[in-house]
Amino acid sequence: MDRDYKESSNDDVNVIMKKEEIERREEQGKEEEEEDEDEDSKVAAPAPAPAAWNKQITVRGIIASILVGSIFSVIAMRLNLTTGVTPNLNVSAALIAFIFIRTWNKILLKFGIASSPFTKQENTMIQTCIVACYSIAIGGGFGSYLLGMNKKTFELSGGATILGNTPSSIREPQIGWMTAYLFLVCFIGLFVLIPLRKILIIDYKLTFPSGMATAVLINGFHSRGDKMAKMQVGGFIKSFSLSFIWGLFQWFYTAKEECGFSQFPTFGLQARKQSFYFDFSLTYVGTGMICSHIVNLSLLLGAVVSYGMMWPLISKLKGDWFPADIPESSMQSLNGYRVFISIALLLGDGLYNFVKILHATLNNFYRKNILHSCGVNQQDKKTLNDLKKDEIFMREKIPLWFGVLGYITLALISVVAIPFIFPELKWYFVLLAYVFAPSLAFCNAYGAGLTDINMSYNYGKVGLFFIAAVSGKEHGVLAAMAACGLYKSIINISCILMQDFKTGHLTLTSPKAMLLSQAIGTALGCIVSPLSFLLFYKAFDIGNPDGEFKAPYAIIYRNLAIIGVQGFDALPQHCLQLCYGFFAFAVAVNLVKDLSPKRVGKWMPLPTAMAVPFLIGGYFAIDMCVGSLVVFLWGKMNLKKAELMIPAVASGFICGEGLWSIPASVLALARINPPMCMTFSSG
Repeated sequence: MDRDYKESSNDDVNVIMKKEEIERREEQGKEEEEEDEDEDSKVAAPAPAPAAWNKQITVRGIIASILVGSIFSVIAMRLNLTTGVTPNLNVSAALIAFIFIRTWNKILLKFGIASSPFTKQENTMIQTCIVACYSIAIGGGFGSYLLGMNKKTFELSGGATILGNTPSSIREPQIGWMTAYLFLVCFIGLFVLIPLRKILIIDYKLTFPSGMATAVLINGFHSRGDKMAKMQVGGFIKSFSLSFIWGLFQWFYTAKEECGFSQFPTFGLQARKQSFYFDFSLTYVGTGMICSHIVNLSLLLGAVVSYGMMWPLISKLKGDWFPADIPESSMQSLNGYRVFISIALLLGDGLYNFVKILHATLNNFYRKNILHSCGVNQQDKKTLNDLKKDEIFMREKIPLWFGVLGYITLALISVVAIPFIFPELKWYFVLLAYVFAPSLAFCNAYGAGLTDINMSYNYGKVGLFFIAAVSGKEHGVLAAMAACGLYKSIINISCILMQDFKTGHLTLTSPKAMLLSQAIGTALGCIVSPLSFLLFYKAFDIGNPDGEFKAPYAIIYRNLAIIGVQGFDALPQHCLQLCYGFFAFAVAVNLVKDLSPKRVGKWMPLPTAMAVPFLIGGYFAIDMCVGSLVVFLWGKMNLKKAELMIPAVASGFICGEGLWSIPASVLALARINPPMCMTFSSG
C-alpha cells in the first residue's frame, strides 16, 4: 500500500508513506464499508441519486479548491525543499475541504442566507482538486530534477572538474520556462488512461488502497454526524493555531543562520555536531504522526548508521580514501559517499519493488485473462451496492475519442515545444517517450491498483539513465533531467487520476466531475507551484547542505545523470564497493519482508526511508519519532479517540507551521530580519 511513495524523490519516500499510512487504517475502513453496504441492503426506500456531474462541481467548491490547494502547495514545497520527505496529505485535504465548506455554510446561515447541502460528491471533488494541485509541488521536480539544473547544484556536484558536468548543463529556475514545461508534461497525463478506466476500476476490480481509504474517510465524514465533525474541527483549529504561533515565536530568535530553537543541543553539543538534536519543528512532529512507526524508526536507524557511525569513521580516512585538501562538500570527498550510498539504497529498494510489482501485474493478468479465456470464471459476486456504484460510474461516459484526441494533440504540441525549452532534449527522444508512455502508465496504474505503490519515480529514473547514455557528455546531464520529468509526470499524473476515479467510484461521484476537478487542480498546480518555489528560492538559501533548505534530492538527481553519462568513474575511492553492499542490503531486506512478513519481516527497516538521513542527518528523524511517540501514548490512553483525532491534529501541526512560511518568506524578501539570535556554545 503506497502512500509517498510520492516522489519529488520525495517520491521515493512518499511511496512508503502512502503505503504505511493506509495499513494503519485499512481494516477499520473495510469494516466501515461493509457496514455501509449492509445498511444499504436493509433500507427499503432507495437513497436519492447523486446530482448530475455539472452540479457536483460548485462555485464554492472551486473557490475552496483554489484557496486550500494553494496553501497545500506552499506547505508541500516547504517540506520538499527542507528534507525532501512529504507525507501523503490526501486525508488532510479531505478533512480541510469538509471543514472549509461546513464553516462557509454556517457563516452564510448566520446572515440568513440558505446554501445547498454539502454532499460527499462535492467533498470528493474538492479533495481531488487539492491533491492534483499539491501533487505538482511534490512531483514537479522542484526539489529534485528541476532544482538539480541550477548553478549551485552544478558546483556541489563537483563543477566542471567532473566529466559530463559541463557549464552548458546549467539552467537557472525561471517562472516562464518552468510553468510552460509543467503544463506540457503534466496535462497529457490526464488523457493517457481515460479509455481504460472501466477495465481498471470495474472489470479488474483493482482496489487502489489510497483511493479506497480516502473514500472511506469521506463517506465517514458525511455519515457519522456533527459530533465527530466538531471534535475534528476543534482539534485541527487548536493544533493549527499552536503550530502557527510557535512558528512566529521561533522567528524572533533567528537573526542569523545558526540561531534559534532549531539549534538547541538537545542531547549535547557533540551529538548536535552529528545532527542528533530535536529542532522543535511541529511540521515534522505532525508528519511523524501521519507516518507509521516503521517509517519513522527506519529514518532514525538510517541516521544512526550514517551520521552516528559511518561518516565519523570515513572522515578519519581523509588523506587516504580521498584528498585532504578538498572541501567536505565536494563529490570527491565525504559528500560523495553520502550521495552515492543513499542512491544505492534508493536504487536497490526501487529496483526490487519494480520487479515485484511487474511480477504481480503479469501474474494477475494471467489469472484474469488467460484463465478466463479457458472458461475459468473468477469473478466475485457483486452486491446491489456494488452494482449501483458501477452503474453510476459508467452512466456518464467519457468518449474514447476524447482521450485519444487529447493525448495525440498534446503529444504533438510537446514534441515541438519541449525542444525549445530544452534544446539538449531532441524532438525524437520526446516522441519516443510519448510512444511508450501509455503502456508504461498502464503497467504502473495496474501495479498501484494491486499494491498501492506508485512506481512513476522509477520509470522517471529509467528515462533519465537512457537519455543520459545516448545524449553525449556535453548535453547528457541536462537532457537526462528534463527527460526524467517528462516520463515521470505522465505516468504519475495518470496513476493519481486512476486513484481518484476509485475514490469517486466509492463515493458515487461522476467520473466527468472527477476528470474536470483533476484538470482544474493540475492547471492550478502548474501556476501556483512555480510561484511558491520561487518565493522560497528568492527568500532562502535553497540547496545549501548546511542550511535549513537542503533540498537533498537535487544533488541526487544530478549525480544520477552524471553516472548515466560517464559511468562509475564519478565515484570516489572505495565508494563503489560500499554502494554494492548497501544495494544488496536493500534487496535482502525486501526479500526477508516478503518471505517472512509476520515473524521477521515486520521488524525489517525500509531502505528508502533509511536513505534520506544519509544525506541530511538525523534531526528530522527525531522530530518524526516524537510524532510516533505521541501517537503511541495517545493510543494507549484512548485508542478510539486517537484514531479519530490524530489525522486532524497532525494536519493542524503541518498546516500551521507550513502556512507561517509564507509571511516568513515575505519578511525575508523585504529584508526584515528577526531582532534576536539565540545560540549555544560549550561552557
